[in-house]
Amino acid sequence: MKYSYKILILMILAALTMYSCDDMDDSLNVPRELEVQNFIWKGLNLYYLWQEDSPDLADNRFANQAQLNVFLSNYNNPFTLFNELKVNPSIDRFSVLVEDYVYLENLFQGVTKNNGMEFSLRFKPGSQTELYGIANYIIPNSDASTKNVTRGTIFYAIDGQSLTADNYRTLLSSNSYIINLADFDDGAITPNGQSVELVKMELTENPVFLTKVIQTDNEKVGYIMYNGFTANYDLELNQAFGTLKNEGVTDLVLDLRYNGGGSVLTATRLASMITGQFNGQLFAKQQWNSKIQSYFEENNPSQLTNNFMNSIGNTTINSLNLTRVYILTTGGTASASELVINGLKPYINVIQIGTKTIGKNVGSVTLYDSPTFNKKDVNPRHTYAMQPIVIKTINKDGFGEYQDGLIPTVEQAENPSNLGVLGNESEPLLSTALGLITGSGRFVPQGNLQYGKEFKTSKSILRFGNEMYINNDTEIILPNIK
Repeated sequence: MKYSYKILILMILAALTMYSCDDMDDSLNVPRELEVQNFIWKGLNLYYLWQEDSPDLADNRFANQAQLNVFLSNYNNPFTLFNELKVNPSIDRFSVLVEDYVYLENLFQGVTKNNGMEFSLRFKPGSQTELYGIANYIIPNSDASTKNVTRGTIFYAIDGQSLTADNYRTLLSSNSYIINLADFDDGAITPNGQSVELVKMELTENPVFLTKVIQTDNEKVGYIMYNGFTANYDLELNQAFGTLKNEGVTDLVLDLRYNGGGSVLTATRLASMITGQFNGQLFAKQQWNSKIQSYFEENNPSQLTNNFMNSIGNTTINSLNLTRVYILTTGGTASASELVINGLKPYINVIQIGTKTIGKNVGSVTLYDSPTFNKKDVNPRHTYAMQPIVIKTINKDGFGEYQDGLIPTVEQAENPSNLGVLGNESEPLLSTALGLITGSGRFVPQGNLQYGKEFKTSKSILRFGNEMYINNDTEIILPNIK
């Protein structure tokens, strides 16, 4: 019996091994100038979600390391190779290669080079090329927090050059720039002659932006504006829920309008804070490519599931035990935010208010150039790292097909001329949620203004700004199957 079991394990490992017997895994046979390219190919061949759909990543594409080296030698630029190996951008919009993994690690800790004005870009009404921007919120202790720019500030140009779908990245990439301001007049973007200079600096954003208890009629409603699933702030998020719990809130409005996502573990913890009565049950399930999926199913199936939990380390989660939640969304709501919505739906009533989310139902992991693809024993001769898409997530009911976005229960676009004050009961989207909670129907009239189609947010412009990831040091043990 033991002998048969050993044979089975050997067969699984053999099926999973991406290299042939002819020294495909022998790093000594990789020329130094091809080390980065070799890392890219082998990492994607093993973990990339769409590995089977990329012909040059096929397990039998090369008979040995020498043949692989010949192929890799055609790509002096690692980014060219990376983009060639990915599937069509219409399928994979999110996999990224970086030259400096320190930048990536900082970003996942909430550290960016930022002027502090978080904004949305929209097409001007009636245009498919011209853009305008709206400040969504200002990060405390940033350059923007000291300037004449607030939530609702509208700008149409950078350094005097009008924003378009072709130039916005270039204009907004500078470390300092001047935003040229405008007014929103019945759908017209009218320059008002004012301008503000903004300067980027290294900035750490606390994603737990605002926590408030609203007393309305006979209800106590908790409101949390949460702007990023940053794992090192999970205890602070739990403290915010502790405040709501101690106040005895009966309902929750969770504001994810400008939340581009982040950690899968944090999303699981947040869902557990909202509920609490489903501890140990399935929140979300991961689907990998066929060979990694088979490995986990046979060897460690618990790695494929994210279950509701009742603690963060030694700290008890402050759960509200709610049976319904009101979640505010826009086209800037992405990835881990969508995971929370989708994962909660089989368990409680999720009332989504706002506009359709971005539609990111897939997640990534950081791969380093090391024998195990984590940071231990990383190649000291370069700092390249990959953040490829490796998983698709589904909920308890097996649903995960929301790549076109999650449709709101109550559709309500933000009015550029009346964004309102965040956390204030009269703020339009929050007012709608409160009206639904109390049954008072306190909806703020939006009129017939045309606001223009949502385009991008300041977070989605950033690399990894709309991210959902698993940590390969603390959340998952990547299979070492060489």
